[in-house]
Amino acid sequence: MSFFPELKELVPDAQFYGVGGEELASHGVELLYHLKDFSSMGFSEVIGKIPFYFNALSRIENEVIKRGTKVAILVDFQGFNMRLAKRLKKRGVKVLYYVAPQAWAWKAHRAQVLSETVHTLFTILPFEKSWFLDRGVKQVRGVPHPLMLTYKDQLQDIPKKPYGSWEDKVKLLLLPGSRRFEIHSLLPIFIQTAIELKKRYKLEIHLVKVSHIQNDIYEYFKDDIDVWYDSTELTQAMRNCHFSLAASGTVTLSTGLFELPTVVCYQASLLNEFVYYNFIKYKGPISLTNIIHGERVFPEFVQDQVNSSQLTQVISSWLDSENAYNKLKAKLQGTKDLLSGEDFSVPKYMAQVLHE
Repeated sequence: MSFFPELKELVPDAQFYGVGGEELASHGVELLYHLKDFSSMGFSEVIGKIPFYFNALSRIENEVIKRGTKVAILVDFQGFNMRLAKRLKKRGVKVLYYVAPQAWAWKAHRAQVLSETVHTLFTILPFEKSWFLDRGVKQVRGVPHPLMLTYKDQLQDIPKKPYGSWEDKVKLLLLPGSRRFEIHSLLPIFIQTAIELKKRYKLEIHLVKVSHIQNDIYEYFKDDIDVWYDSTELTQAMRNCHFSLAASGTVTLSTGLFELPTVVCYQASLLNEFVYYNFIKYKGPISLTNIIHGERVFPEFVQDQVNSSQLTQVISSWLDSENAYNKLKAKLQGTKDLLSGEDFSVPKYMAQVLHE
């Protein structure tokens, strides 16, 4: 929550507690749980943690009663926070929900729950505000996407990379994900793609390592990687490179904001694949850059579609066609304009609610 330090200054007498990481703890938030306690990916992992989640719901509710809490700020984690919002509403707590769950993608009925439980809903995607207002949520405020705040300064000076700027070497950035399963599945395909591209172009392979992943999975490919970055150097990597292969996730919005042509890949377990194809009605794009543009600006490949032949073909099409490359870059230049949000201060608004 990048707005939290300012919020804390605006309400110095308020006591904050709940779920968070080191950053919130450093600002004086009392952690009932650390964020890593809630970490899970996909339906199979979530199922195994159901008892923990329900125990956490009860503990947080009991703390709310004991402390006489009046306002709650719920951040992301929709499956858990939607249930918590119901409990808090019954206890008379004003719920500020930052940011809106992707109910438009699946479980549209959550809009009804939000209309009954939240004081204010904050949205970060351009179409979400009207979507939730149309479904009965009375207080909706559109805010800049958190990445717009994270990269506020860097986005003022995005390096220009016109067609052919890779005359000496094509710099290909590999972003195989932040989960061991993702990296194990995607990195070998990304490496094979790079090897295929090297047969036709002068290519340099760049890779961003994730700090919480054991190094052995990266070490296996150490002879194939030309330039390494740690996760804190993602911005530098995106600024340096010409193209990217990336696992689906928030990082694909980062590459969109930095106007880095990206091929988006997604692979999941068989259980997650079954649930996706049989229970989720949303059939639109999966990459956040594509979602906010309302079209597939970045090519997307899922499950068995993810193979080196497909990925090589896409990167080659950008390298070989000035028109295709320039068309993509022109689209990407408008990404940050779609994420600007309303002109108001989130911490000042929240402080006002806390003072009511």
